[in-house]
Amino acid sequence: MKSASLNEIKQELQNLSAKEIAELCLRLAKYKKEIKELLTYLLFEAHDVEAYTKLIKENIVEMFKDVNTSNLYFAKKTLRKILRQANKHIRYTLSKQTEVEIRIFFCYELKATGIPLYKNKALNNMYLQQLKKIKAALASLHEDVQYDFMKQLEQL
Repeated sequence: MKSASLNEIKQELQNLSAKEIAELCLRLAKYKKEIKELLTYLLFEAHDVEAYTKLIKENIVEMFKDVNTSNLYFAKKTLRKILRQANKHIRYTLSKQTEVEIRIFFCYELKATGIPLYKNKALNNMYLQQLKKIKAALASLHEDVQYDFMKQLEQL
């Protein structure tokens, strides 16, 4: 079965009533955890992005407590998991400022673990990739906000 284009879906949704759209959303939420998380964000947390960002940071701190710093193999696996979670939440917000905040926070936490990033190519590349993504997202922000984040970025 071929799926419809986004434009076709948009046109069809405009023809439905609010009740029918709600039923479709609930049906979608039953099948995929990520869709349910996105709906939760849009319905309950999108109005207060700062609180959501704070919640994400708290989750990252909790996840960093589980990083096995003595074994680099397990450390890499755990760090990738943390990064996947952070990226998922960044996609939900669609905010470049939130993206920069979360990525900088991730980098701070990564450095705080004491893992020798420069001794392991994969970990070093992970860290450098985050810095590259931070710089790319910074370019689209307002100059005043850029300045504040650039100070934090220089500390990294």
